Amino acid sequence: QVQLQESGGGLVQAGGSLRLSCAASGRTFNNHFMGWFRQAPGKEREFVAAIKWSGVTINYADSVKGRFTISRDNAKNTMYLLMSSLKPEDTAIYYCAAAYEYLTRTMTTPVEVDYWGQGTQVTVSS
Repeated sequence: QVQLQESGGGLVQAGGSLRLSCAASGRTFNNHFMGWFRQAPGKEREFVAAIKWSGVTINYADSVKGRFTISRDNAKNTMYLLMSSLKPEDTAIYYCAAAYEYLTRTMTTPVEVDYWGQGTQVTVSS
């Protein structure tokens, strides 16, 4: 059974940092994007960041560029999101995601995702 388990969420003040982790089990995610989406109350789920198996290709949403850093450790089947300079508008449930690297895929939309985690709450206070 494939599972993606997020951890590291919590409450932080604006300007602070958090590191999210996503541990994958049930299979190895070679040739899969791994990434993060988030969903704030009353809003649609939106793309945050994604990284290819090779680590060479990385995409970020414009709203987090320069503040968030995505990385993965394939040997540990784990992915990370280091979030810095957090803003109240970053408050959301953050979901780990994985998708096979089909040629035209970028994993920047929810419909492209093959596997989802349960989500972890991130709350940034002003």
